[in-house]
Amino acid sequence: MRVYQTNEIKNIALLGSAGSGKTTLAESMLFEAGIIKRRGSVEAKNTVSDYFPVEQEYGYSVFSTVFHTEWNNKKLNIIDCPGSDDFVGGAITALNVTDQAVILINGQYGPEVGTQNNFRYTEKLKKPVIFLINQLDSDKCDFDTIISNMQEIYGPKCVQIQYPIQTGPGFNALIDVLLMKKYSWGPDGGAPTIEEIPAEEMDKAMELHKALVEAAAENDETLMEKFFEEESLTEDELREGIRKGLVTRSIFPVFCVCAGKDMGVRRLMEFLGNVVPFVSEMPKIHNTRGEEVAADSNAPTSLYFFKTGVEPHIGEVSYFKVMSGTIKAGADLANADRGSKERIAQLYVCAGANRIAVDELHAGDIGCTVKLKDVKTGNALNAKDCEYRYDFIKYPNSKYSRAVKAVNEAEMEKLMVALVKMRQEDPTWVVEQSKELRQTIVHGQGEFHLRTLKWRLENNEKIQVKYEEPKIPYRETITKAARADYRHKKQSGGAGQFGEVHMIVEPYAEGMPDPTVFKFGGQEFRMNIKGKEEIDLEWGGKLVFINSVVGGAIDTRFMPAILKGVMERMERGPLTGSYARDVRVIVYDGKMHPVDSNELSFMLAARNAFSLAFKEAAPKILEPIYDLEVYVPADFMGDVMSDLQGRRALIMGMDSEAGYQKLQAKIPLKELANYSISLSSITGGRASFTTKFASYELVPNDIQTQLIKEHEADEAED
Repeated sequence: MRVYQTNEIKNIALLGSAGSGKTTLAESMLFEAGIIKRRGSVEAKNTVSDYFPVEQEYGYSVFSTVFHTEWNNKKLNIIDCPGSDDFVGGAITALNVTDQAVILINGQYGPEVGTQNNFRYTEKLKKPVIFLINQLDSDKCDFDTIISNMQEIYGPKCVQIQYPIQTGPGFNALIDVLLMKKYSWGPDGGAPTIEEIPAEEMDKAMELHKALVEAAAENDETLMEKFFEEESLTEDELREGIRKGLVTRSIFPVFCVCAGKDMGVRRLMEFLGNVVPFVSEMPKIHNTRGEEVAADSNAPTSLYFFKTGVEPHIGEVSYFKVMSGTIKAGADLANADRGSKERIAQLYVCAGANRIAVDELHAGDIGCTVKLKDVKTGNALNAKDCEYRYDFIKYPNSKYSRAVKAVNEAEMEKLMVALVKMRQEDPTWVVEQSKELRQTIVHGQGEFHLRTLKWRLENNEKIQVKYEEPKIPYRETITKAARADYRHKKQSGGAGQFGEVHMIVEPYAEGMPDPTVFKFGGQEFRMNIKGKEEIDLEWGGKLVFINSVVGGAIDTRFMPAILKGVMERMERGPLTGSYARDVRVIVYDGKMHPVDSNELSFMLAARNAFSLAFKEAAPKILEPIYDLEVYVPADFMGDVMSDLQGRRALIMGMDSEAGYQKLQAKIPLKELANYSISLSSITGGRASFTTKFASYELVPNDIQTQLIKEHEADEAED
């Protein structure tokens, strides 16, 4: 294939809810462009997208698929993204490396929660949007209602380019109000018959054409002046106005297709080739130093690796975007993130599992290569005269977590290697080896997301695994002051061990004054501070350690050992073994032996004194609380609220947003464990949610009692 220059390249993301027909559309686009000779189908498991075994097993897209088409001397790089919210990582990655979003809408249902989510991502990244209403041949399709809903949600920016003459099984024709022509197809789709608009459709077509002309003219002062003078624009002027409106997100064109019958696809591709913005017309990406990186073929070469695929018989396939410069096969580049050198021995352009070798790619283009030594997703490779790095892709927080272990414990190391490798393919799989919980936790976007991971581990890697509910990272703290002392004494021939520590513990709050006096059992204890350490705990909160020992009762050299003993108990709290936080410890007295006292003795004495004092200080267990936002259709709102109230959630507010209800709540992490499954069940998969850590709060007394009993039972077993 020929080499395309930056001003001949367009990068497009295909987005939409699960079942909206993205994979089928991609198949028709490749067929129309001559990249494939026959269209496959999801049912037959022979599409260019969805070629991984796990995708064919479930009948869903799991990974984004990169492919290209050549159309009217333009190169269209297209990324077909998974529709399920569980695999949102593919959509977010694609939007960050493309310049145009095509959002498919299922003609049976109209805008769905997935549509809303995708639109929010385009809004955040300021990407142009084209809406594409698909499946017009469905007998459930009500086109006018869909348009009405879209204009209610997205406002007057939603402007029709086309409308169907009829929908349902008889769909075979539409009116294009940009070209003012009627397009119709035979039963096999493909090339349309283009005719003049019938008289009975002319009034409606003229009304929509006028609205389109006005919307296009608003994006350019010259066009606006001409519109006011003549009330019309030429076809080229219309295209120019729409292009400028796309770049500024002031117009969202609406197209119609029946991808399954290849009707309307060719006209869509004409529009993509002729009208949507080029790479050079979009805002510049910034590197980690905040410098603009222009898509300039003459600039220093810099590649950003946004995706890694692992394919049988090939190994890792690394997908990249040429951020600047020109890359040629055989080039030697430096990895800015890992400090290693790489040779790009082979360059390819992509068509799913098929690859076409090329000699060079220019700035803005998307390609792939194989058999790199040390390149991971997110890395940058640069020529010797630049050191660019990039971190512009931000993924959402995880929504569903499970502890994972190999059924055969001898395979745990093999399991960890496989998990790290799979995270290269999907960065929204997050693997955590939790020292606190003593579990390996995998975090994902939903139950289906982690079920897919399990399927791949068992079928591709041949590692049998089991999931368990992860433990909750509770915290322990105290609510009043208490004192205790402990003497550690051991004599067994030779040098003995002796250390005695007297301490007071109390709750700590930021900015509280230093202690001066305490009263316990009618006795007064005055503090004379000799030293103070404030320790920011890695798990949150603080430990403040005060030395108030007078008269040399404990030598200063033993204070670090006493602090170490306290820290050991802070790391494994007395109530449930959870981390303790927000405690002030004052060591005010003790005893030592001239021969038998040593660091170990005082560490053990401090550990036990702290444990005794902690238990007397009205200890409480804290649980992690998360901010929760649920996007839900209005007719499911009551059921969703009832479910949340049963999960100890506190409803904070409700808003209407783009045709959906947004419900805000605070909810304990414990109650989020299976929330994605429950929400999907209640709403038939039509709701979505996001979470973010908010704070630690006291657990109710009945739950605290239960947690302490469970911990005591576990300790007894051990």
